[in-house]
Amino acid sequence: MSSARGFQLLHSGMAGVQAVAADSAHTFGRHTHDQFGIGLIERGAQKSASGRGVVEAMAGDLITVNPGEVHDGKPFDASGRRWRMLYLDAALLLNAAVDIAPATAFEFTAPVLRDAPLVARFGALFGAITAGGNALHAEAALLALVAGLLRPAGGRAAVGAAVAAARERMDDDPACAPTLAALAAEAGLSRYQFLRAFTRLTGLPPHAYLMQRRVQHARRLVGDGWALADAATASGFADQSHMTRCFVRSFGLTPGAFARR
Repeated sequence: MSSARGFQLLHSGMAGVQAVAADSAHTFGRHTHDQFGIGLIERGAQKSASGRGVVEAMAGDLITVNPGEVHDGKPFDASGRRWRMLYLDAALLLNAAVDIAPATAFEFTAPVLRDAPLVARFGALFGAITAGGNALHAEAALLALVAGLLRPAGGRAAVGAAVAAARERMDDDPACAPTLAALAAEAGLSRYQFLRAFTRLTGLPPHAYLMQRRVQHARRLVGDGWALADAATASGFADQSHMTRCFVRSFGLTPGAFARR
């Protein structure tokens, strides 16, 4: 377990799940996660903007986030808030959903859930994962929570293939440094048309989306044991300090604290 700035990365007894406990007044800038996230506000309250609208979550509420969903977060006041959060690899959660309802897609449709039985199931899963030593218990708790959460994913409008290709390029190579003119030309659009289409698709303008991909890439490299300076360079940051500032804004922890978890 490691902690910094009121955040604790707890030991997880289940592969593909990260457990975080926090008590902080930290304000998060707009960022994304590669995983599904679900958490419980235990004290205080927070307000955030998500891909599904403005969110106000109070003590006792569950909060959710889908992979790639742009969101931020700030407390209602200087007293901050206390919460617990689980980040689940998409494959883990989707496989659990298919086990419960074959051929059913999954996404969180509500950013805030006020449901006592679901809160109890979340607590059981969090406890099973952080206690360690009983994989069967943790697996059963995950299936129970997903069964309570399961909602079919709504249809999504098709997006332009060229704009999606630009996003995939950033996903595949976060260290790339394309210009807006080059991206627009490849998509066959004007710079303004591309900027509007890309922002509608991702919730972020291209430069901000690329920065999120870089910080996610750096997180993986640091987690794999890379030296911080090397991770910064490989992820496309100007230097280690730049990486650290972006890392803290997104995750509330410095890269060094994350590496020591």
